[in-house]
Amino acid sequence: MGSEMKVNLCGIELDNPVIPASGTFGYGYEFAELYDINLLGTFSFKGTTKDPRFGNPTPRIAECYAGMINAVGLQNPGVERVIAEELPKMRKCFHKKVMANVSGFSVEDYAYTCQRLDGCEEIGWFEVNVSCPNVHGGGMSFGTSPEAAAQVVSTVKKVTKKPVIVKLSPNVTDIVSIAKACEAAGADGISLINTMLGMRIDLRTRKPVIANKMGGFSGPAIFPVAVRMVYQVANAVKIPVVGMGGVSSAEDVIEMMLAGATAVEVGAANLVDPFVCKSIIGDLPRVMEQYKINSLSEIIGGCK
Repeated sequence: MGSEMKVNLCGIELDNPVIPASGTFGYGYEFAELYDINLLGTFSFKGTTKDPRFGNPTPRIAECYAGMINAVGLQNPGVERVIAEELPKMRKCFHKKVMANVSGFSVEDYAYTCQRLDGCEEIGWFEVNVSCPNVHGGGMSFGTSPEAAAQVVSTVKKVTKKPVIVKLSPNVTDIVSIAKACEAAGADGISLINTMLGMRIDLRTRKPVIANKMGGFSGPAIFPVAVRMVYQVANAVKIPVVGMGGVSSAEDVIEMMLAGATAVEVGAANLVDPFVCKSIIGDLPRVMEQYKINSLSEIIGGCK
């Protein structure tokens, strides 16, 4: 039954469309102790920046109804150590192309990190996260302005031949104009949605639960927003879309694909159940049969 779960993402074939999302799967090897992660379509590794980052002060995580809020702050060892230490460990347990999630605080940051990672054979795609604050642009995120997002894309495209997928923030009024600007600048795909912005307050202390006050809101509660944005973007661009946001079941994967997603990332659910991606992949054939789907690639954008 395996073959009909295959999809093609920017010219690279995946055995299935299920991809653990960046920041919820590390560099893979912790999960490889639990199950054979080679059954995944691929995974997006932890957001990597030019320089090492300690991240935000703690507490960084707050639970909330049907989701969670996090403000980890892109904690990572920096690109040089990722290449020297993390990728060799990952190679031992994951034998497919991996998605490199890259963040930056200036256009030069993005270009440097992508250029350094471009030489790593195991990287199949770049997932460029434009939700970071632009230090030279007044602190607004690159992803809130079509021009700033496009500038990141065109600069990164100059330093790599690998497909560049741009990860968009939902914290904007018009996500379609940003997606179209990225496409026009040469993006090979769009991934969305990154976390929404949320906040919780502790009633006893009357202070925010998270040290950063606000954080990224993810989990099942945001799924309808994600489906809507994936649908809007997929209908506005000709490049593939990777859908994510509250996905936690095989049914959710199929709903995202009907909305227009070629592949689907699973984020917060990995933190609740480390086996969730394995379970979703195992359950897909049953759900396909239930809804009379012979091939997943045939249903992409099937919602009219």
